[in-house]
Amino acid sequence: MLHIVDDEDVIRDALAWLAQSRGLAARGYASGEEFLAVTGRDGDPGGDCVLLDVRMPGMNGIAVFDQLVARGLLPRLPVIFLTGHGDVPMAVDSLKRGAFDFFEKPFNDNDLMDRVEQALAASRQAAGAAGVRARLATLSAREREVLDLILAGKMNKVVADELGISMRTVEVHRAHIFDKMQVKTAVELAGLLK
Repeated sequence: MLHIVDDEDVIRDALAWLAQSRGLAARGYASGEEFLAVTGRDGDPGGDCVLLDVRMPGMNGIAVFDQLVARGLLPRLPVIFLTGHGDVPMAVDSLKRGAFDFFEKPFNDNDLMDRVEQALAASRQAAGAAGVRARLATLSAREREVLDLILAGKMNKVVADELGISMRTVEVHRAHIFDKMQVKTAVELAGLLK
């Protein structure tokens, strides 16, 4: 989902049309406050991107960006700034603090939409990595030990010997690990954790 935060109706409509021409879903917000009121309600975003105008009445784009940073929503919710009133120091500062890109108005439609698609891909990747970390956090200390030995390519018997537990216990831990990590094989597990 592309979130378009701009106080000008015509800009929101034009950007939504551009997004839809690329097969992307878009939603517009007339203010930063309106956008922040709904952001993060559905859990962690993944596959979302924000086009954020810098100069808006009320809460400006930089303040909205600061709120997203404070909520820990970057990089799962990449921000591309749009402005007709930006300068180099503002752009550099925003990029250093985690903005995905910074475009000055007027901008090239294709360049902007290419960056939006790249931001959406980065968002999905970041959300996937966050999901893997969350699943890893559900493993017990013993399951983490077994996991490390599985990833080292050790067979169940060797894992049992090294940990001083029965082979059957290793098999049970291995099954729990695969279930919690949502994989079926050690190869899938290794690929997930690379």
